[in-house]
Amino acid sequence: MNKKLRDEATDKLFEAILLLRTKDECYSFFEDIGTVAEIKAFAQRLEVAKMLNEGKTYREIHQKTGASEATISRVNRCLNYGADGYRMILERLKEQEEKRE
Repeated sequence: MNKKLRDEATDKLFEAILLLRTKDECYSFFEDIGTVAEIKAFAQRLEVAKMLNEGKTYREIHQKTGASEATISRVNRCLNYGADGYRMILERLKEQEEKRE
């Protein structure tokens, strides 16, 4: 856990996020708390992580998502050396998808 990130205000933000119950509530909250560009950047990074996890090349990822090489590289670094947040959520999303099938 990154000690520079953790503080009381950030704890409150994450507690607030955990209180969201539906996708519509998420849209409402995130639309108020961030810009469209910020939200789209987070969504793009998650898609990049998914594609990297699937073994896609930087070129394939850039063509599909429009992400820069720097963004793809940063996400790749997080996947390989980060706090395992991407891996955790990708596994949970995969489990959720498998339950729907």
